[in-house]
Amino acid sequence: MTLFFKASELMNFLRVNTDVLRKFILLVLCLGWLSPAMAQAPDSFVVSDMRVEGLQRISEGTVFNYLSINIGDTVDGVRIQEAMRSLYGQRLFDDVEMRRDEDVLIIVVRERPSIESFSIDGNKDIKTEDLMESLRDVGLSRGKTFDRSVLDNVQQFLTEQYYDRGKYAVSVETDVIERPNNTVAISIEVKEGDRAKIRQVNIVGNYTFEEDDIREGFELDTGNWLSWFRQDDRYAKEALGGDLETLRSYYMNRGYADFRVESTQVAISANRKDIYVTINVHEGEKYVISDIKLVGDMILDEAVMRSMVISQPGSTFNLQLLTTSSELMSFRLGEEGYANAEIEPVPELDYETKEVAVTFFIDPASRVYVRRINFNGVDQIDDQVLRREMRQIEGGYLSNRLVDRSRIRLQRLPYVEAVEVENMPVDGSPDLVDVDFDIKYRMPGQFSGGLGYSEAQKLMLNGSIVHTNFLGTGERVGLNANSGRFSTFYSLSHTDPFISKNGIQRTASINYRDITQFTSASSDFSTKSYGAALEYSIPITEVQNLSVGLSFNSAELLSSSRSTVQAQEWVANNGNRFVTDSSNGVNFFGTQFDATELIVGWIYDSRNRALFATRGSRQQLYLGYTIPGSDVEFFTARYNYTKYVPLWGPWTIRLNAEFGYGGASGDTTALPPYKQFFGGGPESIRGYKESFLGPRDSFGNPYGGNVLVATQLELIIPLPDKFSSQARASFFYDAGNVFNTGEVSFTDKLGSPVLYEPDFKDMKTSVGLAVQWLAPLGLFRFSYALPLNHQPGNDRFYGDRVERFQFSIGQAF
Repeated sequence: MTLFFKASELMNFLRVNTDVLRKFILLVLCLGWLSPAMAQAPDSFVVSDMRVEGLQRISEGTVFNYLSINIGDTVDGVRIQEAMRSLYGQRLFDDVEMRRDEDVLIIVVRERPSIESFSIDGNKDIKTEDLMESLRDVGLSRGKTFDRSVLDNVQQFLTEQYYDRGKYAVSVETDVIERPNNTVAISIEVKEGDRAKIRQVNIVGNYTFEEDDIREGFELDTGNWLSWFRQDDRYAKEALGGDLETLRSYYMNRGYADFRVESTQVAISANRKDIYVTINVHEGEKYVISDIKLVGDMILDEAVMRSMVISQPGSTFNLQLLTTSSELMSFRLGEEGYANAEIEPVPELDYETKEVAVTFFIDPASRVYVRRINFNGVDQIDDQVLRREMRQIEGGYLSNRLVDRSRIRLQRLPYVEAVEVENMPVDGSPDLVDVDFDIKYRMPGQFSGGLGYSEAQKLMLNGSIVHTNFLGTGERVGLNANSGRFSTFYSLSHTDPFISKNGIQRTASINYRDITQFTSASSDFSTKSYGAALEYSIPITEVQNLSVGLSFNSAELLSSSRSTVQAQEWVANNGNRFVTDSSNGVNFFGTQFDATELIVGWIYDSRNRALFATRGSRQQLYLGYTIPGSDVEFFTARYNYTKYVPLWGPWTIRLNAEFGYGGASGDTTALPPYKQFFGGGPESIRGYKESFLGPRDSFGNPYGGNVLVATQLELIIPLPDKFSSQARASFFYDAGNVFNTGEVSFTDKLGSPVLYEPDFKDMKTSVGLAVQWLAPLGLFRFSYALPLNHQPGNDRFYGDRVERFQFSIGQAF
């Protein structure tokens, strides 16, 4: 039997003994290894059969599949070398030998062990799941073939990862335990140690600015009393890189165009716990812009492009303004379909005059068109519902403005929580992209129901269903039902947001109400009414709508001598009055009336989402007037303004103001009771009991007024991203009240007249903390407020009803 090669022993020996390796290579060259005479391998022969020895888990077929020799082939030394390289290349074997037994080729192998188990312990900074996924990608997982070199590389990689996180005392130990059946158990033990802390940061070469001012925006800093929370004294390589860029921007944005960081030294103490950072800088001189040029294919008029250049000749050099100018021009070209436009400002410094000539090189590249628009992540919404919100069209050129507007429109749908958009290039077509919208679906409705019992109301049933994506159509359906001994209320509404291709919205509703004791168990005042409403909303611009609608209401109000004075007066003087039979010495009288109200409105809405918005504003103005022929005549006006103002970073201010005014006309003496405005409560002026601001009737209960003023100033507290679409927290300052201009007469506890005329000094104020949470039952509102100027009651006047903690559940959509 002839032994051709035993490669593994030679290679392992040469790998360990590098000096021997170098001498071996030199010897080979000297002997002329590559010469024809020395290249002669053992005698060639024709393979009559092949046999594999040493296999345990791998089949012979696998070996023959990778072997470049077949029975009947003539083989020599070269073919043998090629076959061995092929087998080694599969990384399945630790050793391969080729032997000849007459004309039989014998392949002797030693398989690499397979991984029976794999574990990693002690890691905290890097998640085990992330590590396992990365290790699986390089072949270190259960059932894979074990390669020692891969494990060594992983050990070095982990050590470097912890170094980048500032943990220089890390220890990564690997252990390979042999198991039966040629398997191994691998364990990695990580001892992270403490993160090295920054003891000193020195900037050398700064003569113009104080070091404290320069380092104010640094992520890394020496320890202070907040470092336990902010952890800004922990060294990390990435953070240092970011701070160097911050340092560069600090100078470049203040005119120092030739500023540079000359060197950075990071020293670590012997115990690997303390870091000392030294940054050497060259400040240079302050430069002024002498000229600004635009060069290249500008597509648009040069005057249009120049209008977006913020810096001007004569101004101090400012890299941030130049970068912003580039972004503005790039965005403007993106609106025209040039999504790949590149605009680079290149400064040319005159070191003698200390001036900078800036040239903007403009390369619009080719126009990009949209091949297809895709919606990913949802199957609960009909495709046409999403496509009708698109402002970017398929087949048209790609416009970043239209794509962003489409994203915002999708995000404002009540059943959409979040939207991400990405332009995906089409392979082989550089001028085509697919626009992918990744949509996160939100719970589309709220459902609630209840069963209760009380001595006054007896058995009570209530239920509510609101669905904003009914059967996937994007239509809104709402149903409310409440029933008890003294009150019954039913309502049904339906909204179709697109009854036409132009985006006209239609809302229809019906309601029925029967309340036999309207204010309290001791006040005889009942109302029975039914009504219907129809409203159309017509878009006039992308963010503005006009609405017009009719609301019909038929009501019957009944009072008695035991009702409040205000209720008796309104019933006695308005509508079609009637008198019923007396009972137990009590006289009952009432009124019946039909009223049809014409309502017109204007809505402006530029918010980035309908719920928990952070940008944009909304304005709503509604005017209502009863049409001729109504039994009672009145008018109402209501205006609401909401604006979100970015303050700093994720902090946002919300401004909200609501004003209402109404009055009677014709023979009607005052607004109907159900049209009065109310204030106070978790959705109005917080800290005051709901509806108890403003006029009180003769029983001390809230009657409402015909003038409403309610303002809210909120500082929205940033929440983690995973909560920001489901909850909101804010500090607030509320101010407002409800007034009456004299349509209804009121008295104090002693019967003397009391006026509730509008007066700024009567505005009620409060401060506090509010939390909102979107749940399946609705939008939960919690608030704790401190009223600032509430008036306590006394023997004559009704005081303000304070309610510091308030809670409510309302509809979110």
